[in-house]
Amino acid sequence: MSVGQELLDVPLPEMVASLGQGIADAQHQLDMNSVEVAKTLAETEIEVVPAITRTINADGSVDYDSADAIDVSLLQAGMFPTFYQFSEATIEVEMDIKTTTSTETQVDVSASGKVGFGLWSARIDTDVSHNRKFGKEVHGTSRLVTKMQPVPEPPYLFPEVETVDNRPSGDGETEA
Repeated sequence: MSVGQELLDVPLPEMVASLGQGIADAQHQLDMNSVEVAKTLAETEIEVVPAITRTINADGSVDYDSADAIDVSLLQAGMFPTFYQFSEATIEVEMDIKTTTSTETQVDVSASGKVGFGLWSARIDTDVSHNRKFGKEVHGTSRLVTKMQPVPEPPYLFPEVETVDNRPSGDGETEA
């Protein structure tokens, strides 16, 4: 089967459907990878010093005091997984066909004869050869291009932090 025929035998709807299914499968794998990274970041803890106080004393000396270190997950520390989506897909099929035909004909003629008194005879030999050549070159290429881009993480992956201050205010009431 020729390359050209193989390219022509693939129906365009089938090619597009295969591309779409391939992208869907790849997108699923990308999403599952991001979920696994999020789980790993949530489960991995590091020790963090949440605050350092620098005090400049009246004599110009500087003192440092730090809060007690706490353990936080990498997600709490601000490391987030990257999510991607496919933004574009292109199928290109190119085919070049070159056909050549050449014909070659060769004729050889030779003559011989005798001449005598009142008699003449001749013999002519003819040798004809005919050669015809056909040539065909087919070159086909196909190319699939996809583009991915990072997208923001899902909005509900990271909860909002709300601070409630229940310390008593100066008037004996608590602030909410």
